Amino acid sequence: MASEYSFDVVSKVDFQEVNNAVTQAMKEIETRFDFKGSKSSIKVEGEQLVVASDDDYKLKSVVDILQTKLIKRGVPILNMDYGKIEPASGGTVRQTIKMRQGIDQENAKKMNVLIRDSKLKVKSQIQGDQLRVTGKSKDDLQEVMALLRGAGLPLELQFSNYR
Repeated sequence: MASEYSFDVVSKVDFQEVNNAVTQAMKEIETRFDFKGSKSSIKVEGEQLVVASDDDYKLKSVVDILQTKLIKRGVPILNMDYGKIEPASGGTVRQTIKMRQGIDQENAKKMNVLIRDSKLKVKSQIQGDQLRVTGKSKDDLQEVMALLRGAGLPLELQFSNYR
């Protein structure tokens, strides 16, 4: 039996699933009657998405369809940073959506403080873009997981490497 148990708190986006969701969303947009003849599109460029459409209303509809497809494919939409809606060529509008990977230092520090203030017998340390939590009791680690899930942080958390 191990004397210390641990797990990592990460925040990752599976870009293969993002590509699949974009493909599904584009198929739906092409077949929907309210988008007939519109110049709506979604493109994946690195770690961001570029959504374009005829006007603000249609752009918001395209983003809504995209979010629905992302949720169905298990992609966390809390990790999306929406840019401003800006005019594009041909009288269209576009919006860039950045996909955040990893936990930034500010949120990692918040999680560290939450864990420390919980008075559980665990240690947490920031390791790059993830947080490692170690403790002697599996029950304490599960309480930390529940605490972090209910904390209302502005990013989706996954728990990996549970030993």
